[in-house]
Amino acid sequence: MYKYIIRPLLFLVDPEKVHYFTFAVLKAIHKIPGVAAILRMCFQVTDKKLERTVFGLTFKNPVGLAAGFDKNAVLYNELANFGFGFIEIGTVTPEAQAGNPKKRLFRLQDDQGIINRMGFNNEGIATAIANLKGNKKQLLIGGNLGKNTSTSPDKYTDDYCAVFTALHPYVDYFVLNVSCPNVGSHAKLNDVAYLIELIAAVQGLNAKEAVQRPILLKIAPDLNEQQLDEIIQLVTDTGLDGVIASNTSVNRSNLKASEALLSSIGNGGVSGQPTKERSTKVIQYLSDKSNQSFPIIGVGGIHSAADALEKLEAGATLVQVFTGFIYEGPALVKRINKAILKNS
Repeated sequence: MYKYIIRPLLFLVDPEKVHYFTFAVLKAIHKIPGVAAILRMCFQVTDKKLERTVFGLTFKNPVGLAAGFDKNAVLYNELANFGFGFIEIGTVTPEAQAGNPKKRLFRLQDDQGIINRMGFNNEGIATAIANLKGNKKQLLIGGNLGKNTSTSPDKYTDDYCAVFTALHPYVDYFVLNVSCPNVGSHAKLNDVAYLIELIAAVQGLNAKEAVQRPILLKIAPDLNEQQLDEIIQLVTDTGLDGVIASNTSVNRSNLKASEALLSSIGNGGVSGQPTKERSTKVIQYLSDKSNQSFPIIGVGGIHSAADALEKLEAGATLVQVFTGFIYEGPALVKRINKAILKNS
């Protein structure tokens, strides 16, 4: 029903407006007694065989929702009813910011993809914390950290540390988002020397806490083999808990969308099916070259159970969906979990 009735109607409207409309609808229907239970019955797959213990955390299943969907931790309790094993909120920055000018979110329907240049739009730490205080503990929550666009390069670390410290009591793991192509002055974030400095600062704060949270790094799908070797070495040297592979891509080769359409859209990161092959290759490379020495969360172009299994077979320990969730609907999560059970 989703693909043939609901999605065509939603796709008639501007994607960013649809996003917030969907949030409002899901909030509203969850106020109806019994709806949450019905959704859990329809979409959740409960089986001990799906459980995964990764970087010291036990996930009830290996399928998560990637950052960027529930930026401000508004809907994670409701989204939990759709069968996810974990949800990553954010990207959260210290202060609220509007992000890039609209229009900034575009569908590539022929490619089953999305181009976005949102620019870390979010309501800041205070709002995220206020919303996370309502956590019903149905699943694990990750916190995706970023910097404010207006922050000068010498203060980048301060931004990440501020969000880390504030969110620490409320999330189960952290992700340093240093690979988003949609924020200004992000070149420094791709510099290995700076990453060592950033990771050390956050790890230092983590060590002072009574409970240490796992810290992961989210990387781009466009890195070459030399850069991926540097990531492997970075993880080894710093003791990072894992890697998320991968973020959106700036590569627009082999898209079905016309040059005219792409030109009219302008800059932004590509997600969805166009990133599937490249993200899987990154996962495979990291896994093989590191001898599976650290966990990898695989994300990029997962629109089917087969796509998810491909990521897991390539070396991912967990997977995340985003664009596939939009194109395929909530039943995608159930299909993936059932396929994992069948192949276990």
